[in-house]
Amino acid sequence: MWTEQDIPNLAGRTVVVTGASSGLGLIIARQLAARDATVIMAVRDPVKGARVRAELLAAVPRASVELRELDLLDLDSVRRFTDRLRDERRGVDVLINNAAIFDVPYQLSPQGYESQFATNHLGHFALTMELLPTLAEGTDPRVVTVASDLHRIGRLNLADPAATRGYSAGRAYADSKLANVLFGLELDRRLRAVGSPVRSLLAHPGMAATPMHYSNRTLGPRLFTALFGWLLTRPATDGALPILYAATAPDLPGGTYAGPQRLLGPMRPGPVRLGSRAHDTELADRLWTVSEQLVGTRYPVAR
Repeated sequence: MWTEQDIPNLAGRTVVVTGASSGLGLIIARQLAARDATVIMAVRDPVKGARVRAELLAAVPRASVELRELDLLDLDSVRRFTDRLRDERRGVDVLINNAAIFDVPYQLSPQGYESQFATNHLGHFALTMELLPTLAEGTDPRVVTVASDLHRIGRLNLADPAATRGYSAGRAYADSKLANVLFGLELDRRLRAVGSPVRSLLAHPGMAATPMHYSNRTLGPRLFTALFGWLLTRPATDGALPILYAATAPDLPGGTYAGPQRLLGPMRPGPVRLGSRAHDTELADRLWTVSEQLVGTRYPVAR
């Protein structure tokens, strides 16, 4: 059974972790830093991030940890983040698209898109595509996009990225997770088609006890957590394991979806099955085209 003890030494490799100031992102950053990776903590709140970084360095004194501001809701913030890395000629070996918002009131991004779709998918789409040339020069380069099994009930309406025709917070989250899965698989197909060394993988933590998990605002998620959370929820340290597995386990093929291999009991991370909608290649291709249009850039990764 794969555990955190199986994470190899990562000296000389640089990993970008989004949403690294709390929850799964912080655990992932700490585990990777403890294995001698250089970790770039991409955080929305730099004040909170600085406090968390100081705590991480106190726990792992030898850690190489940098802090960078990144608000995935705002595409301008994504561009500033990637421009700075390019200007510094920073190499990146692994990108972990972990950050997400969940069950939030209706809000639009600065560019006018529904906030959960904008943060969970579109910001990560732009971040990944801007970093691909850098990743392609890395050691065992990977993109790990954190999804959710709620992708199984997602139904994307690509004609209405602002969700003007009615908004459900829970539905918008499931839609954004379907977008994550479709993007991760489509990226893998396109990377393989052009012979890129970069692998695109997916992971989901199951129900992990994180701040996001307990921030439910609407009735449905609150009831589900109250009724079933005690049975299904695992510690956040367990929830991080499938993501760490996807980011570090050797010889994993691109397109792997890592997650808990059983619903209950001790965490056993490994490859798991995707929902049927994840394999809709026509929808994935349309999502890619729409994402390029919304970001305002066409990227040279063709099938």
